[in-house]
Amino acid sequence: MDLDQYLDQKNLHHAYLIEGAREEIVPEILKFINKLGIKTSGNPDFCEISVDSFKIDEALYLRSMGSEKGFTSQKKFFIISANNFSLDSQGVLLKIFEEPIDNTHFFIIVPDKDALLKTLISRFFVIKFETKNNSDIAEAEKFIAMSLSNRILYIKDLLADSDEEEEILIKDGVRSRALKFLNALEAILHNRLISKADFKITFFQQIFKAREYIRQPGSSVKSLLESVALVIPIF
Repeated sequence: MDLDQYLDQKNLHHAYLIEGAREEIVPEILKFINKLGIKTSGNPDFCEISVDSFKIDEALYLRSMGSEKGFTSQKKFFIISANNFSLDSQGVLLKIFEEPIDNTHFFIIVPDKDALLKTLISRFFVIKFETKNNSDIAEAEKFIAMSLSNRILYIKDLLADSDEEEEILIKDGVRSRALKFLNALEAILHNRLISKADFKITFFQQIFKAREYIRQPGSSVKSLLESVALVIPIF
């Protein structure tokens, strides 16, 4: 997918909300900004924030940065990618985006836009970025063919914390991985069952329920995924 079809160089929106995988979206945005003749390194009017959870401190920092006068005569750009946004940080973002600042543009990247407040979403130009990576679908295909015991082991591995550098965890938090997995699982089940006479909505209801609770801080991601593993059929 090419973001250029949504981005008008002569008439940029002040705030874009892009749903999809950050590792694919960020390079596209950087490429677009470079086309405008604006540097993305060594430029005080460009800022990129990449975190697992976007909290109030990050939001206040962003508000401060966005309100300051630019160091150059060019536009200011902010790229923020996060797996989730705390409720209080969303309150600060609402204030930022309800009064657009001239020549200042924000790109917010999330794996699932529905985890944000509806009032906040309404402030953005929303783009759903279709992923080029089919690995999630392939993993979901394997999962539905597994026995229940193997599914439980798979979930344990899926949610295991990485021993790699902290940057790995920032790029792909546990809740984000779980949500992407559920999205892929839902797509596979829909394709497999939609034409069958024994199509059961209960499978999807459990996925919807698990996805909703996973978005809530403090919920047990492991228990929620295991509840899905228990009800979906084995193919």
